Amino acid sequence: SSPSVGSVSAMARLAALLLLPVLIESVFSISFFLPVNSRKCLREEIHKDVLVTGEYEISEQANTKTNLKITDSSSHTLYSKEDATKGKFAFTTEDYDMFEVCFESKSPLGTGRVPDQLVNLDMKHGVEAKNYEEIAKVEKLKPLEVELRRLEDLSESIVNDFAYMKKREEEMRDTNESTNTRVLYFSIFSMCCLIGLATWQVFYLRRFFKAKKLIE
Repeated sequence: SSPSVGSVSAMARLAALLLLPVLIESVFSISFFLPVNSRKCLREEIHKDVLVTGEYEISEQANTKTNLKITDSSSHTLYSKEDATKGKFAFTTEDYDMFEVCFESKSPLGTGRVPDQLVNLDMKHGVEAKNYEEIAKVEKLKPLEVELRRLEDLSESIVNDFAYMKKREEEMRDTNESTNTRVLYFSIFSMCCLIGLATWQVFYLRRFFKAKKLIE
């Protein structure tokens, strides 16, 4: 017989609890104070083809303008907002990369004359960044179906993470093997050089002592 809706719902809740640590890692939330005429950047590594969403809020100060800029390691701008106060952003990563979120405060009054600004930043990526309420409306899914879709996406994300970790492990193993081979060849070359130098010294000293008639 097929499992009841209640048992499926319980299984979905259990799976959600088991995968909770992964969900926590997909959410990034921070608050900090930004001094006037200063720049503060936050960095995070994100996998390829991952949706990233964020929401920010910056306390307003008179005669102060704060700019927000998000770039990758190649300095490509993914999001930029001048005189930012409150808003949202979203982008999809094209490759595994280190992304940088920078807030820069500018004021003609100078440091010490304007209070620090409070910056609140919430970032989500992967499964947590998807709007499942909108998906449910578009595809007319029931609550349980939405939860199962979410768990399916999360499971796929975990599988991709493990596949990436395996790939990185293989790359590191290949690098270690290549390094070990180079070290071995260098050691053999160094040993040959030392043996050749020692042999040359012996013949040179032998000729030297013969020339001085110190030995026969």
